[in-house]
Amino acid sequence: QVQLAESGGGLVQAGGSLRLSCSTSKGILSIYNMGWFRQAPGKDREFVAAISRGAGRSTSYADSVKGRFTISRDNVKNTVFLQMNSLKPEDTAVFYCAADKRLGTPSQRGATYDYWGQGTQVTVSS
Repeated sequence: QVQLAESGGGLVQAGGSLRLSCSTSKGILSIYNMGWFRQAPGKDREFVAAISRGAGRSTSYADSVKGRFTISRDNVKNTVFLQMNSLKPEDTAVFYCAADKRLGTPSQRGATYDYWGQGTQVTVSS
């Protein structure tokens, strides 16, 4: 069983920054592609960013966060990060970390992910 635990959410003013962390079990990051998704109140869950297994050489981002968010991984610490800069009120959502055991490039489709964390709330005030 893969366990994922998000942290780092909170309340921040527009223009500010937060760094989310997703802690995983040892060895998971060498096997699974990892993704971040978010769900705002009354909206569907949407893709944010993803990174490939192992060295994490392949990344992808939603158009809405390109240039503002950066996904990275530390395989020694078994942690995936989402650095979020220039935050906007429309970024307010619960952010989820997810793991995908398929081979290939990281997916932007939530349905392909096998394991999910409990989520962390990000609130951006105007």
